[in-house]
Amino acid sequence: MAYDKLTSERLSTYSDAVFAVLVTIMVLDLKIPDGHAFSALWALWPTFGSYVVSYIFIAIIWINHDHLMRFVDSPTLGLIWINFVHLFLVSLLPFATAWIAHTRLASVPVVFYAGLFLCVDAAYNVFERYILTHAHASQVSPHMRQVARRRSLIVLASSAVAVFIAFFAPRLSFGLICCVLILHLRPDARA
Repeated sequence: MAYDKLTSERLSTYSDAVFAVLVTIMVLDLKIPDGHAFSALWALWPTFGSYVVSYIFIAIIWINHDHLMRFVDSPTLGLIWINFVHLFLVSLLPFATAWIAHTRLASVPVVFYAGLFLCVDAAYNVFERYILTHAHASQVSPHMRQVARRRSLIVLASSAVAVFIAFFAPRLSFGLICCVLILHLRPDARA
């Protein structure tokens, strides 16, 4: 039993380290403005805006991941691989963030960003569903599973719409992505 708990803690610790590295990589992409006045910061708004959204995205992913890991007694090999796939997709976020910042929210980079958001959320949904399905009934009620499933479907549908909208209105798509993040602000799906 102690080995099982240690394994669960190791999986969680590894995931925490990946999230920390991703945030560090993103912050290293922030550049110093060319001028010395506050107006020089305005030219950096795409970089700073995309960084803020991606940082919040990673924070929400980490909070939700941490919340779900509380229900894991002994991670299976399947869960470990699901976690790795999820983390791999999240690891592409610094690249996507830099691309949309560099192109000032151009259509194709925002399509990629929204598509990545969709893929990350799809992987998270598999992760969430696996954990909630295997959790003890005393920890997770059927209502909690139902609310989590409903929220997941709304987020996936909204993300798919954001991908489509990005082709002709990338800033609107980016705004939709920001709004979708709100649905995962509270990891506990009991409400």
